[in-house]
Amino acid sequence: MPPRTAYSSRRGFLTTLLAASTAPAFLQAASPNERLNIAVIGTGGRGAGNLAEVASENIVALSDVNERNLDAAASRFPKARKYVDFRRLFDDAKDIDAVVVSTAEHTHAFATLPALQQGKHVYCEKPLTHSIWEARVIRDATRKAKVATQMGTQIHAGSNYRRVVELVRAGAVGPIREVHVWVSRAWGVQSAEAAAKHRDIVTVSARPSGSSPIPQGLHWDLWLGPAPERPFHEVYFPGPKWYRWWDFGSGTMSDLGSHWNDLPFWALDLDAPKTIAANGPAPHPELAPASMSATYEYGPRGARPGLSLTWYQGESKPRLWLEKAIPQWGDGVLFVGDKGMILADYGKHILLPEDRYKDYVRPTPSIPESLGHHQEWLHACKTGAPTTCPFEYAGALTEANHLGNVAYRTGRTLTWDAEKMEAIGVPEAAPLIRRAYRSGWKLEA
Repeated sequence: MPPRTAYSSRRGFLTTLLAASTAPAFLQAASPNERLNIAVIGTGGRGAGNLAEVASENIVALSDVNERNLDAAASRFPKARKYVDFRRLFDDAKDIDAVVVSTAEHTHAFATLPALQQGKHVYCEKPLTHSIWEARVIRDATRKAKVATQMGTQIHAGSNYRRVVELVRAGAVGPIREVHVWVSRAWGVQSAEAAAKHRDIVTVSARPSGSSPIPQGLHWDLWLGPAPERPFHEVYFPGPKWYRWWDFGSGTMSDLGSHWNDLPFWALDLDAPKTIAANGPAPHPELAPASMSATYEYGPRGARPGLSLTWYQGESKPRLWLEKAIPQWGDGVLFVGDKGMILADYGKHILLPEDRYKDYVRPTPSIPESLGHHQEWLHACKTGAPTTCPFEYAGALTEANHLGNVAYRTGRTLTWDAEKMEAIGVPEAAPLIRRAYRSGWKLEA
């Protein structure tokens, strides 16, 4: 199946999405009823969920470094080829139209890039990549590939986010000058008491010196992939244990940030920030923090004023929340405008102060409802229609989320040169923006 049309301009993509009801139809290269040949890389955990979402198509190849996961998936799709090393999957992929990537974060780019380079449509779990440089590589490859792409930010497909975006763009609360985003998940470095309170499953505070027996069927060296070599230990595996360790994941910032920062990114057409500053406990060399905050400063965009966006996780919360000036939602996004505020979470939102908006006439819905997050990607693969979280958009969101971690880990306020991909005057940020890989692993950009 030949590659379909892609959207390399984020602003152009969003304009097209909003104008979808009046835009001319795309030239269809295949019938929407035609089944795609799909390869699924990572078949346990989120991978099993993603596999179920695309099971209506032809599943022709499966890959997982854990043979138990691989065999479980193969029992449902016995005709699919099996691979423990996803690199071998691409050695003979002529019959593959599309690839679903659900590996651990540190190997996302390594499974995604060859698929793009071979002209395959790609769905990848969030966050899109493990580093800013990787996100840039994937964005560049996507522009060249001209295929349908989607990052796994499923909440983006819900009606609630669409209605909030419409309220912001309609000026319901006036120009937005502040955004506060908070999540209560507190996984990472913290005291044993705090870990128990937040039901964290990892309470270690340093890399273990010993090792644990490798589970039967797990190819540990392949699971490590490009990450520095270390003995297997149960504190890393299975997921989501790995995501707290900097070598494998990026903690809550980039994981849940993919979902929660998505809303202001979409509503306010954000991209690269000008500066980023973070606060929290002293950074740990191995583990992400349970609690921290990061503030992004954005300049004016067209008629919109500059704004600050602050991310909070764990015990960190916005001042308005701590003062009980807003409802005490455990997780939320608060848009602060000149006329009022919008408070939202995944499934609901309110205008504040509520008495001021009791008679407010909401804008007529203008953003089309999604077919479903996975379904719109499958539809896009077959027809060239747009998806709502393509890699151009998702890559910019991922880069910004990672910048919060870079500011936190360096303990410096970053002035970001997006074109050069450089934190000006902070050389210690460079290895966090682009890290070295273990021998035998490289991205052929």
